[in-house]
Amino acid sequence: MEKDRFTSRIRLRHLHCFVAVAQEQNLGRAAARLMLSQPAVSKTLAELEEIAGARLFERGRLGATLTQDGEAFLVHAVAVLDTLGAAGRAVSKHDAPSPTLLRVGALPTVAIDLLPLALGEFRAQRPHTSVQVQTAANAPLLASLKAGEYDLAIGRMADPEMMVGLSFELLYVEPMIMVTRPGHPLQSDHPPSLETVLDYPLIVSPKGTIPRHNTESFLQSRGLRLPESLVETLSVSLARLLALRFDYVWFISAGAVRDDLERGLLARLPLATGGTEEPVGLLTRSEGRLSMPAQELIATIRDSAARQRERLKGQE
Repeated sequence: MEKDRFTSRIRLRHLHCFVAVAQEQNLGRAAARLMLSQPAVSKTLAELEEIAGARLFERGRLGATLTQDGEAFLVHAVAVLDTLGAAGRAVSKHDAPSPTLLRVGALPTVAIDLLPLALGEFRAQRPHTSVQVQTAANAPLLASLKAGEYDLAIGRMADPEMMVGLSFELLYVEPMIMVTRPGHPLQSDHPPSLETVLDYPLIVSPKGTIPRHNTESFLQSRGLRLPESLVETLSVSLARLLALRFDYVWFISAGAVRDDLERGLLARLPLATGGTEEPVGLLTRSEGRLSMPAQELIATIRDSAARQRERLKGQE
């Protein structure tokens, strides 16, 4: 790509169109969002790929998927649009400041554990800032962050190709545990065997997620495997109700059920789960420039994580 040729021909409409398609992963949905026709979106993308001298999307019946070049271009396209947005806000002449919206992505198990305290403290600091929290599994969480749908996220490290354009800051490490209702048959004076645990109905994370991989690896290292009949869900609220009301055994990150354990609503099975620890960290775009409210929210999240680490030490 010739630098002068690229910069003289690229237009904002190319970037807006590219980012919309990357976020929606579908030309029709991107066109509706941009209030353009689908042929117009296709034409704009074709222009951009011609200017860039690279194919940025793979198009198929299931939608539009970023190529490796597209992934690299997305990092900078989002950064450019973020910077222009910040410039516009900096020179705004409105008498009253516009309401600020922070978009945060989080793993379901982290959102219920780490965020309540952090958001409560942040509200005291920034009472006029709105925070939008969306939960997702780690892979879509990273993809949405790279596409500019979140200002920051709380998740896990992933394969190097998935981390392109992202920065990770470790907050804490927590283990996977097994929990049940307090009156569960397994909650007796004698610790049950893992084989006995697997005879009961189980709740686990869906296939393809890191917690599911850790659960399967934990069992395989002990010569066991998950049974065919399972409830697979990312919904903490659904899994919690099943564990509270029936004889399910729930394989879950310790933090997601910390409050229920402390209040005696759920009980941990006294089985060692070494090797299942999962690092949880702050994720931001490497090329992005964080707003002051975002930086303040990150500071409160760090404080909450520090307290989390102290609680984990006390449970060792």
